[in-house]
Amino acid sequence: MNTIRLAGTDLEISEIGFGGIPIMALTMNEAVSIVKYCFDLGITFFDTANMYLSSEEKIGTALEAVREKVVIATKTAQRDAKEVAAHIDLSLQQLKSDWIDLYQLHNVSNQENLQQVLGPHGAFEAARRARDAGKIRHIGISSHNIPTALEALKTGLFQTLQFPFNFIENDPANELFPQARRHDVGLIGMKPLGGGLLERADLCFGFLQQHPDVVPIPGIRAKKEADEIIELYASPKSLSKADLIEIENIRSVLGEKFCHRCEYCMPCEQGVQIPSVLIFQAAANRLPREGVTAWLGKAMESVAECIECGECEQKCPYNLPIADLLKENLALYRDYL
Repeated sequence: MNTIRLAGTDLEISEIGFGGIPIMALTMNEAVSIVKYCFDLGITFFDTANMYLSSEEKIGTALEAVREKVVIATKTAQRDAKEVAAHIDLSLQQLKSDWIDLYQLHNVSNQENLQQVLGPHGAFEAARRARDAGKIRHIGISSHNIPTALEALKTGLFQTLQFPFNFIENDPANELFPQARRHDVGLIGMKPLGGGLLERADLCFGFLQQHPDVVPIPGIRAKKEADEIIELYASPKSLSKADLIEIENIRSVLGEKFCHRCEYCMPCEQGVQIPSVLIFQAAANRLPREGVTAWLGKAMESVAECIECGECEQKCPYNLPIADLLKENLALYRDYL
């Protein structure tokens, strides 16, 4: 496994990382086994969050004996300094570590979020204090919205940026990532498999290998998945013409129904949590049942408030039939329950 410097930091990490969401569905022993297995294969960068149920505890248990040899990133979705400070201490406890290598303010995806985290008594204030105290080493941000991410980069406050990036969600390559590089901000590619919607790992990682400074963090829950991904990096191959044609075919199919989580459709005056509803299928593929219901239950209930005014569809840059998709995902959720 090749190693790279994560731009914006002094961290040397493996060229691919480990995403901590899927191990929520595993037992402690199963999760510890797969995390250790990935470390033995050469993965040294592990990304999690304390809202991922037991993920931090499982990663912390697995890596406690090799803590000096790995880089651990975690995150919080809280916006208030007091809450973030509590989250940092909880993460340290669950990770069984005296420090966090990279602490990220998660899903800052609109101007209101950004103002909250950077404002007085906001999340960044707590992260900066924790960095000064040695609890964390670097501060990053994650987002699903390009304009908001660009504004965050302009502040010069963040060492890394985590953003969805795959051959469906490839817009960041055109404007966002070049701006991050100019600011020497490290790039972390979340959802390299489209949040579980993209099945061809060879196509996904073949695309990502064209952007070697973007570190993908695939969620891994089985040794065979780790083996497949590691092999794709051990023997990288250029995408063939047939591969490119297949990518375009997948894009054309998913483009009709694929929510990119840009949140241009929000806010909904009726209170419908549109992006959360539209990611149900991806969540169901990756999370345990209790995780799905805890995360998306209220969002699914909000669909009842939809009056099909069409405002969200007018604002959607991907021309998605949102009203129909809300109904479709609600029906799938009810069947799932």
